Amino acid sequence: MENNNKEEKDLEYKALKEKADLADDYFDKLIRLQADFENMRKRSLKEKEDFIKFANMQLINEFIGIMDEFEFAKDSAEKKHDPKLLFEGVDMITKHLQGILKDQGLVVIDETGIPFDHDRHEAVDTVEAEDCDENTVTEVLRKGYILSGKVIRPAMVKVCKNTKTTQE
Repeated sequence: MENNNKEEKDLEYKALKEKADLADDYFDKLIRLQADFENMRKRSLKEKEDFIKFANMQLINEFIGIMDEFEFAKDSAEKKHDPKLLFEGVDMITKHLQGILKDQGLVVIDETGIPFDHDRHEAVDTVEAEDCDENTVTEVLRKGYILSGKVIRPAMVKVCKNTKTTQE
């Protein structure tokens, strides 16, 4: 009986030892998994920081090209003492810049003769006239801009106040 009891204790000890070894393995795996997760989190954060830092690199390279064009136009006009040449150079650069911004998704708000829209326009003055519809944009004083469907700067406009309808 004592022999039987000893065998049971040995079996019990062996089972407990296997469970303890298995628990140690799980604990080691957990520690490694936590370390892997922390490393991945740090790497992901670094990649995000790098992405933000260099996200506009292509756009900035295009602006550097425009700066070169401005310097070339200025130098050419200075050497030839021709203001018309400077104007033509600035006009060409303006069109180039507008093309770059359009390619980036920028849309210009500068229409007249359309109904005033408080989301797209900022009314800074009214014009009284009989020959226009009430609340129609008559003049754009400063262009507005939309980027990817979101107004980033409303256009400053003059709005018509029809004197004919106000008299009636």
